[in-house]
This record gives sequence, C-alpha cells and structure tokens, in this order.
Amino acid sequence: MLNTLPGFFLVDFSPLKPDFGLLFWSSLFFILFWTLIGKFAFKPIVKALKDRQDEIQNSLDAAKTARSEMSNLKAENERILAEAREEKMNIIKEAKESATVLVAEARDKAKEEAQRLLQQAKMDIETAKKAAMVDVKNEIGVMSLQIAEKIIRKQLADQKANVEYVEKLVDEIKLN
Repeated sequence: MLNTLPGFFLVDFSPLKPDFGLLFWSSLFFILFWTLIGKFAFKPIVKALKDRQDEIQNSLDAAKTARSEMSNLKAENERILAEAREEKMNIIKEAKESATVLVAEARDKAKEEAQRLLQQAKMDIETAKKAAMVDVKNEIGVMSLQIAEKIIRKQLADQKANVEYVEKLVDEIKLN
C-alpha cells in the first residue's frame, strides 16, 4: 500500500527540523496575520484608549477649574465680610466718638445712622452672597450639563447595545 502513494506524500516530516517551504510559508502567514491584526485591531483599540484618556483629563481639568473658581468666590466672600466688619467697626467707633461730643439729640441721630448703615451693609453682604451663590450654581449647572453630555456620548458610543435596546423597544411595542 505504501508503494502505491505518489512520492511527495513520503516526505519525512519532523517538527524539530522543519522543511524550508514550511518555515517560509508559516513565517509569511504569521507576518501577514500580525500586520492585519495590528492595522485593524490594535490601532482602533489604541485610539479608543487615547480618546478615553483625553476625556478623563478634560473632566479632571474642568473639576480643577471649578474648584479654583469656588475657592476664589469663597475668598471674595470672606473679603467682603471682612470689609463689612471693618466698616461696621468704623461706624460704631465714629458713633461712640460723636456720642461723647454731641448732645443727646446728635447722639440719637448718630445711632440711627449707624443702624441704617449696618442694615445696608448686611443687605449688601446678603446681596453679594446671593449673587455669588447664583454664580456658583450656574457654574455647577453648566459643568453638570457638560459631564452629562460626555456620559451620554460615551453611552451612545456602544452601537451594538443601542441596536439591542431599540429592538427590545420595538418588540415591546409589537406586544402592545
């Protein structure tokens, strides 16, 4: 039976001593396979990872900016409060000095003026505080919208999951 087979089937095959042709074709297919995998698999994966890294860095930068703005607003509020306290102290000091020099009627007018200025200072502080809070809330709202937009974009990036979800909704509609 062995003598009836053509001669090329009787080649001595050894995995330890591969034939040149086998080595050549195996190497060629490996290099071709590696090139195709590198082009069609690795590059998109690397690009997706780079995009995600950039997105995370942008989010971190936005958070740092928001923190610095919040600290600036807080420092501004503290400065305004310190000025108001200083102004309050100056007004009280002036009121006491004029109270000792002036007659009782002038003393009463000075106290009324001090009270009015204190109320005005408090109202100014409260107005500035409310304006600062509105600004902070607006900034937080804008940042929240930007973060939500990025999250929605990321969630919409998965085409397969979106298609499955749409098919599920269509099936539910058909059942109704």
